[in-house]
Amino acid sequence: MSDQARPAIVIAATPTSNGDLHVGHMAGPYLSGDIYARYLRATGRPVIYTTCTDDSQSYVVSTAHRRGTTPQELVETSTAKIERSLAAMGTLMVGLPPIDDRYRRTVVDFLMELHAAGRFRLRTVRLPYARNAGAYLYDGLVTGTCPVCLTGSCGGACESCGHPNNFDELLDPKYTIDPSDPVVYREHEILVLPMEEYRERLTSYYAARTPRWRPHARQLIGELLAKPLPDIPITIPGTWGIGAPFPETPGQIVYPWVEAMPASIYSTWWTATQLGRNTAGTDEHWRAERGAELVYFHGFDNVYHWGLMDLVMLLAHGDRYITPENNVCNEFYDLDGEKFSTSRNHLIWSADLLAEVPRDLVRFYLALTAPEFQRTNFTRDALAATTTRRLVEPWNALAGSVALALVDVDTSGNLPTTEQGRQRAVAMLKRFRLCYDLPSFSLGRAAETVLVQLARLRALADKVDGRSNGHSPVAPGDLLLEVRTLLACAAPILVDVADDLALQGVDLTIDDEMPQAVPVFRFPTLPAVTESTGSRGALDGVLGGDTR
Repeated sequence: MSDQARPAIVIAATPTSNGDLHVGHMAGPYLSGDIYARYLRATGRPVIYTTCTDDSQSYVVSTAHRRGTTPQELVETSTAKIERSLAAMGTLMVGLPPIDDRYRRTVVDFLMELHAAGRFRLRTVRLPYARNAGAYLYDGLVTGTCPVCLTGSCGGACESCGHPNNFDELLDPKYTIDPSDPVVYREHEILVLPMEEYRERLTSYYAARTPRWRPHARQLIGELLAKPLPDIPITIPGTWGIGAPFPETPGQIVYPWVEAMPASIYSTWWTATQLGRNTAGTDEHWRAERGAELVYFHGFDNVYHWGLMDLVMLLAHGDRYITPENNVCNEFYDLDGEKFSTSRNHLIWSADLLAEVPRDLVRFYLALTAPEFQRTNFTRDALAATTTRRLVEPWNALAGSVALALVDVDTSGNLPTTEQGRQRAVAMLKRFRLCYDLPSFSLGRAAETVLVQLARLRALADKVDGRSNGHSPVAPGDLLLEVRTLLACAAPILVDVADDLALQGVDLTIDDEMPQAVPVFRFPTLPAVTESTGSRGALDGVLGGDTR
């Protein structure tokens, strides 16, 4: 199978349906995954970009209690908001798959096959227990101190250092819903999947793949492999989620985090059907014989889950499924120098920002400041100032220069290109490929490359003399070819520009073969960030006050 024909599956981390997506979420996996998927599509690759809501998470229960609503009502309202935000950002996702009977059957079938193959073990574990509430605590139902880095952490995994803290490992546990409720420990039998049994395969996998990962995620995997690997809970004594179908654990639920792989398989199937791609079975696109490229986009706080735990869930099925070729992991995106926080109302909802600022400018600024290797910071004033000064003004100046360069040019037919012009276009394309291809994928460098080329092309446009019949220092056709190459490479970020060009019939395919002649087209301009959309006061009015 040629690289151009190879199908790709791009998975963004499944959002928990306990609220909308704020700008910090969007600047991470959702925009990154979308831009990568759009790039693949522009090169001619068949691609499915998808995710689904993570309805079974215990965070739904704790958030619903805090907001005075039911978990089901919270899931329904949150799913609608998340879907609205992804659509407002202009992602390629065709929607969010319904969490219905087919979803639950996919999860159960995925796990029952492992159960039938003898992959699970029955273990007696110590679990924190809220004595007054009579509830076992896990994940979002319990907070305490991480035993590895000694910072505050919820159960399951530490957001700060990324290490897991299963069962009774969290220090000083407190019941999230009622911190005054005494927490004791009780033993309970659950089913687990022992990760240590997969060490040899994991070591081989990581030796081949993690050199392509970003450094912080690669470091965490090394730390995890340096000690005994924990057991993955398959069931847990809880009340919110999918009922565990195993006879050994009556009354328990499926541990929410183990839904991620069957959920991604189901989401891929659902998206394929929406795109009109017939499938013989729910897991067809994930079968190893299909040879698809699988790439995950997620945050550092999910490296343990998406990078290790979910990998073992696939490996436990033998050679049946593909495994991810890369985990593209982002760090945290701060707001005004502090972490986004829903509980403190220190946030900006993505949909609200997009209602005030043109979508392409939001996408570009988030790409330019994406937290790829370290924490970065978002401010509304910086968005307005940076996009105006570095993007909109030089972009629109180039649009004017291109129009002026073609004033005396016969635009009734295609304009010929020269070998020198085609070579320059290929050189520019290679710079963008280094930004978009794995493992060097970088939104920040792609956005910076757009800015660099704007200045160069404006200088090039000033050298065009249409009256010299192509014998000027720069031929009009060469200018249009290079401008079109820039637009094609910027299109994965600037989706409204791409739509404008598509309406003009401009070919935005990313291809190393440059044409001998190019049609004339109009260079689209970008909208300005006006004082009303770029100012702090205007956005505060939308959000109901200062979010700090």
